[in-house]
Amino acid sequence: MSLILAIDQGTTSTRAIAFEVRDQDLHPVAVSQIELAQHFPKSGRVEHDAAEIWTATLQTCREVVRKAGGVARFAAIGITNQRETAVIWDALTGEPLHRAIVWQDRRTADVTARLTAEGHEPMVQAATGLILDPYFSATKFAWLLDAVPGSRERAAKGEVKLGTIDAWLIWKLTGGRVHATDATNASRTALMDLKTVEWRDDLCALFDVPREALPIIVPCAGVISETDPALFGRPLPIAGSAGDQQSALVGHGALKAGDAKITYGTGAFLVANVGAEPVASTRRLLGTLGYQADGQTAYALEGSIFSAGSAIQWLRDGVKLISESRQSEAMAQELPDNGGVYMVPGFTGLGAPWWEPEARGTVVGLTRDSGPAHFVRAALEALAYQTRDLLDALAQDGAPPLKTLKVDGGVTANSFAMQFVADICKVEVERPAFQEMTALGAARLAALGVGLLPDLEARPAEAPACWKPRMGQAERERLLSGWRRAVKAAIIAAPDRA
Repeated sequence: MSLILAIDQGTTSTRAIAFEVRDQDLHPVAVSQIELAQHFPKSGRVEHDAAEIWTATLQTCREVVRKAGGVARFAAIGITNQRETAVIWDALTGEPLHRAIVWQDRRTADVTARLTAEGHEPMVQAATGLILDPYFSATKFAWLLDAVPGSRERAAKGEVKLGTIDAWLIWKLTGGRVHATDATNASRTALMDLKTVEWRDDLCALFDVPREALPIIVPCAGVISETDPALFGRPLPIAGSAGDQQSALVGHGALKAGDAKITYGTGAFLVANVGAEPVASTRRLLGTLGYQADGQTAYALEGSIFSAGSAIQWLRDGVKLISESRQSEAMAQELPDNGGVYMVPGFTGLGAPWWEPEARGTVVGLTRDSGPAHFVRAALEALAYQTRDLLDALAQDGAPPLKTLKVDGGVTANSFAMQFVADICKVEVERPAFQEMTALGAARLAALGVGLLPDLEARPAEAPACWKPRMGQAERERLLSGWRRAVKAAIIAAPDRA
């Protein structure tokens, strides 16, 4: 048994990948993927069907097990998932009681604004590393309990469960025997103490979330439980679990203090390893748990960009300026420069370091000469500007300057965008030959958890692709000045400031 089954449940799709443990590293041998429907019931609201997620998870896992030669070849399962997305389900029937509220959802902005006005943010940040924002799971959990009649009373009796996607999948995979979440996902709820790695009663009371409905917190590596034998023909140990961004940190092998990676997916997430003790940010970056494995805990600072690849999807599906995402590179390169056009993709507000939940998408600098290519180029350039904002905040928090920024995610296939990131951020950009860093991290954790790997070190067989900065400082500063003016315009245009 030398294969690991990695479940990668993301915002736009669910996939399963089989990895072979060989030469003290992992090598992909089979994959299956199913797209995930997005639901937008109102402005600022984003939902997923948790039952659909489970069905897709089971289907992709079974397909990969078949492709890889049968369940007898598998030693363990690792899980990685979209974080902060909140699920409520019936413990008796195992069925969801409401659509899952996705991490991008802003419906509880009024709650976090009230709590901020009441002066609670310093305590929350000191305890959890997080700020008060609807991004995190706690207010989503409370909203779900209020939205489903009788669920609060039933939760107190253990009949209703709450959890992020990892907890939902562990519950379903174990046939409802185990309600558990890993430490990285727990660190994104605003209910867990970052130092003790335990739920805090005062935070549960503040957010009105009953502790009885929450899962137990477990490390990222180590056997959590076994799957229901009926699912795959025999029980498989669930031996690894981490939220997608922390899993990508492990996938990249960014295991030392000072290592950093950014994943460009639907959103973009910079995670910088800060070592064995949490670091309090003064620039509104997020303190978070990097991973907990082999008796060790690594902490991180994180900056979240809410709209990255989703801006390209909007160009394709919303305004139909492109028919497929890969067209964006050629269109951007048609232009000698951006023509003074900037896009601030605040479709669901702005994340770090701005934290403006009511900001909206804004395009500035349009002239009669502006055309579709300017919109496309502006969307790609926005990736780099937002990344620079995060790196500046990280430096102001005392982190050493990065020599290399490790990148992954679908947008990294766009060479124009990656070169622009290198130019604007004045840092070498490194993309691994194998791109599925989130799944790879989950597989590494599971392989460590069952003893198939001695550690989490990355030993890639192929050299990464690299982009080095080549833009002059004067041009860099000119472009950044235009970006900052555009961000101010997006914030001023927010509905509550109009």
